[in-house]
Amino acid sequence: MISLVKKVFFSACVVFASFGASAEMAPDFMDKLMSDDRPEADSIRDGSRRPYQVMNTLGVDAGMTVMDIGAGGGWYTRVLSAAVGSEGQVIAQFGPRALQRENGDAPRALASSLGNTEALFENVGDYHANSIDRAITALNIHHSNAERAAPYFQDIYNVLKPGGMVAVIDHIGLPGKENGMMHRMLKTDAESWIEAAGLEIVVDSDLLRTNADDHEHTITDPVYGRDVDRFLIVARKPI
Repeated sequence: MISLVKKVFFSACVVFASFGASAEMAPDFMDKLMSDDRPEADSIRDGSRRPYQVMNTLGVDAGMTVMDIGAGGGWYTRVLSAAVGSEGQVIAQFGPRALQRENGDAPRALASSLGNTEALFENVGDYHANSIDRAITALNIHHSNAERAAPYFQDIYNVLKPGGMVAVIDHIGLPGKENGMMHRMLKTDAESWIEAAGLEIVVDSDLLRTNADDHEHTITDPVYGRDVDRFLIVARKPI
């Protein structure tokens, strides 16, 4: 039986879809998101993370090769897997440190359960150049700086196909605040790092913005209930 959380999410996506979507995700995308096999913890986050709309904004189509950079718990990995379908491929990039945690058993189990997913225990720059259609890096760069961000985004540039695109998502901070301590950052910093790598910003979306966040507390503060203000930037590798 479909939970109330999933019913509400499904209704919201149907309303959005009625305005017309440009991406052609796998036909069973919504079925997989609504499936009882999907972790309930993932479904609870759908209201603020808006998976259908993010996939549409990034232009994820069935059959694409996509990368979840810094895959973590796998929320975006599962969404990308559903979006590209059985003919597509997901590279869930966990990095070398993941092998130090239980020998990477959890990432391997996640990849195995999805069928179209590979767990990558290398850095992004070690993967095949010009091989990725779409990528996402979500909530990964708020502790970075210009020096560390330069090779990070250069690696993303290199791994994307010409014309390939990456979605960059993170928690918004404000000037003059202790943003790093609160797991936040300035959007202007992200924009400058992206462009310095040679990527072209093609979308600056308010999709993940919220007025429920006053930017005064760490993003884990219960006052926000996970409804934290985030930017969504889509950048393209020139053709």
